Amino acid sequence: MHRGIDMTRAIVLISGGLDSATVLAMAVAQDRQCYTLSFDYGQRHRAELSAAVAIAAQYPGVEHKVVGLDLGGIGGSALTDLSIDVPTAPTEGIPVTYVPARNTVFLSIAMGWAEVVDAEEIYLGVNAVDYSGYPDCRPAFISAFQSLAAVATKAGVEGHPPQIKTPIIDMSKGEIIAAGTALGVDYSLTVSCYQADEQGRACGVCDSCRLRRLGFVEAGIADPTRYQGREYD
Repeated sequence: MHRGIDMTRAIVLISGGLDSATVLAMAVAQDRQCYTLSFDYGQRHRAELSAAVAIAAQYPGVEHKVVGLDLGGIGGSALTDLSIDVPTAPTEGIPVTYVPARNTVFLSIAMGWAEVVDAEEIYLGVNAVDYSGYPDCRPAFISAFQSLAAVATKAGVEGHPPQIKTPIIDMSKGEIIAAGTALGVDYSLTVSCYQADEQGRACGVCDSCRLRRLGFVEAGIADPTRYQGREYD
């Protein structure tokens, strides 16, 4: 990737996981000048932040930023409160791994950085596998936030709010993996596990690990995930 004055600028939220790595590859393939954004928000492990740095570094010219937050200060999620166990089996309704208002906060900060760097787009890796469980991964949320961007920013009131892009929202995990593989994504760099160890090795039993593993099976692609002392076919 190269920088150019005629390239459309885009903020790309990357967590270090599979979905956002794919979305970044898609944005780069569309000749976007990318500014990647991650959050140190009090999550269980920092391995995903290290993964995000490694993923962004695959694309020369990408500017990467990590913003510190303390969503652990309000708790309410297994990802920010160590007293709440990460579930190891599918659950009904909104799971305890939902972090209250996380995507609302993340998109708000992304919207602010978009104004600072004059970015026209914000890319977010929400997808159909997630939005049955997480309220802030659903199309209705994205639509509502797009309306907010039109009235809450200088760019918006001047008639050109940043556009929220969700290119994988209707794709299954297998479709996402197949698309990313075609774009050269190195999924061995990504960390999806809710309770990965310091080396980024996955537990293999949480819901995120289960969905990720099934995605590689669906795509017919070998799973490069590193697990904690066990292997999965």
